[in-house]
Order: sequence, then structure tokens, then C-alpha cells
Amino acid sequence: MSEFLHLWMDRIDTPIGELFIVADHDGNLRATSWTEHEIQMHRMLRLHYRENGFKLEPSRNPNGLTQAISSYFAGEFAAIDTLPVQTAGTPFQREVWRALREIPCGTTVSYAELAGRIGRPTAVRAVGLANGSNPIGVVVPCHRVIGANGSLTGYGGGIERKRWLLEHESKCQRFELQP
Repeated sequence: MSEFLHLWMDRIDTPIGELFIVADHDGNLRATSWTEHEIQMHRMLRLHYRENGFKLEPSRNPNGLTQAISSYFAGEFAAIDTLPVQTAGTPFQREVWRALREIPCGTTVSYAELAGRIGRPTAVRAVGLANGSNPIGVVVPCHRVIGANGSLTGYGGGIERKRWLLEHESKCQRFELQP
């Protein structure tokens, strides 16, 4: 990345803790992080955008992203479905992160199923590592990936948050239009 990136950061109170959101000047969500993981978030930003390749400033509701994510937590699940995201990462990681956004609200997939969905059925461990390094939790729903036996496996925000998010999303209702 050769240019300086101006980033805006806001905080959202959620039922499961305070969440940082980081957005760029074009309105793309670049990162989310639970506030107790602020040090890790800054480390990830430096890794993705270089030590002095970005400037992070506070902002209220940058490009409506804070409100959209708040709406998700209030039960308007579709509010995050089309939020624009922009990530760094390797091409493989970005491929996995795109596939995460295709997992419908209220459903889960295994790591093996996710690997199969991207056409790499033997890359289960690599998919797990990419899932674990997702910089945009909740909106890029890494919490929807579970173990092959249905168990809740690791989540950067903690298993209790993962459990809450999945239970929250179990209320998703997808309506099909009737002819």
C-alpha cells in the first residue's frame, strides 16, 4: 500500500460489550474490534497498512456505519448485509472473508464446508486461520463457522460472544416472495 490512509474510528455499545468500528474516507468498513482488544486491533492495522501508513481519528457514525451495526444488534439483521467492506490481507484470506459474507444469517457452516465453498476442500486449516484473522467481525460473520461436530470453536471475541451472536441471529427470518 503506497498511499497514506485516513481512518475514522467510532464506538458502539452493544449487548455484549463495546465495539470499535474503523472506516475509511470512502465509507468502507476496515475493521471492528471489541474494545478490550484495542491493542490487537492497532497491531492488525499496522500489519495491514504499515506502521505510519494510516492515521486513525475519532468520528461519530462515519458514513452511517455505526447506526447500521447498532441496528443489527437491535434485531434488524439485514442492516449489515450490504455494508461496504475493504480489507487488506492475502488473496486467500480475502477469498475466505468474501465467502463468510455469503453465509446467511441464522445459519452456520463448518470449516470443511467453508473450504469446499471456495473450491479448496483440503485447505480446512488454512480456512480456519483466515477465519481467525478476519479484521471485520460481526459484519464479516466469522462467528457463523463452527466445528464439524457442531461445537462452538474459537472466536476472537470469546466463545460467550459467539454463542450470543448465534442465538441473536437464530431470530433471523428470511421471507420468500410468493408468486
